[in-house]
Amino acid sequence: MRPEEATVLVAGASGRTGREAVDALLDAGIEVRALTSRPAAAETLELQGADEVIVGDLLDPGDAGRAVGGVDAVLCAVGSSLRDLLGGPLVDGEGTVDLVTAAAEAGVERFALVSSIGVGDSRPGMPSPFRVALDSAGVLPAKERAERRLRASDLSHTILRPGGLTGAPATGDVLVGEGGDTVSGTVPRADVARLLAAAPFTPAAEDRTFEVVAREGLRGRPSGLVDVDWSVPVPVARMEREQ
Repeated sequence: MRPEEATVLVAGASGRTGREAVDALLDAGIEVRALTSRPAAAETLELQGADEVIVGDLLDPGDAGRAVGGVDAVLCAVGSSLRDLLGGPLVDGEGTVDLVTAAAEAGVERFALVSSIGVGDSRPGMPSPFRVALDSAGVLPAKERAERRLRASDLSHTILRPGGLTGAPATGDVLVGEGGDTVSGTVPRADVARLLAAAPFTPAAEDRTFEVVAREGLRGRPSGLVDVDWSVPVPVARMEREQ
């Protein structure tokens, strides 16, 4: 899949990681369809430059199907709000499962998912107080269901499990582990978004799950590090993009 010929859906586009991913794609001249569950965020995404904005709820399979129609790749960076944690299904789980199912039915070529260190075999990488809290709230089990559904699908996929997300500028220097209990620490959302935007165009990342932290945010000793040649979309001038 060639970046200049692709249409990419960013689910969770109005979230902090999602906005960074939208910027990374747009800066590279890639056509972006932005999905948000918040009507008030639609205008902001349009001003950001998204080619198309859809307001929809992934907990509604119909909205999930509408979002994926005609796209080549899906980047999923959805997350539950504090209000969501008060009860009911979580978009991190059932909503992402709906999106995976819709993408598979629509023949989407690639699917990249932001999960979290602490999910599945990466549990030891999340500090226990946070792990207990997120387990109790249902967030980590929900993300694990989403991961399992994606792996069980026929979609070519990449799962990114970042450490604790920060709002710091991108470092461009991340440690990528593969195998579960590999790395622990923090990572700027901008670094995660950069890998998320690269994943659909990186053959070496297909059907793999990675744990990701920034080198400067590393806690403890890493293991299972891998060297992936990420095909990060190259920025182009906005004027060139619009021609």
